[in-house]
Amino acid sequence: MKKDIPIKKVKDIAIAVVPNEQDENFWDVYLLNLKKADIKNVIISSRGYGEINGKKVETTQLRYFYEIIGAEMAVKIEPLDSKLFQLANEYWISFQYEDFMYDKKYVFVKGSFMEDNFTTIPIVKKKGIMIK
Repeated sequence: MKKDIPIKKVKDIAIAVVPNEQDENFWDVYLLNLKKADIKNVIISSRGYGEINGKKVETTQLRYFYEIIGAEMAVKIEPLDSKLFQLANEYWISFQYEDFMYDKKYVFVKGSFMEDNFTTIPIVKKKGIMIK
């Protein structure tokens, strides 16, 4: 039964989006493992969705797999074209930690890619936007 399945909250995992230093049209998306231990069997699903000029738009869904992401480590997931800032950009993360499977959805909503929302991203040590 559903009530018998334990639900544990994801802690110390973040997604960050940072302007690319070589190309102003692209930003880099990172997964940050802020835990003091490795996470395993990490699956990341990314997609964009929303409306542009009154038309529904949905990007291709991409999936990534990492066997292990080390403690206090950042992994660059993908480049993000700034044209997609008009959409909601979703990253769904699943991973194993201490023999339990966790998952969490991170959504950067339309309008969130503004300098007002910038913070210093830990590990990467660059300015960008982060959801924890």
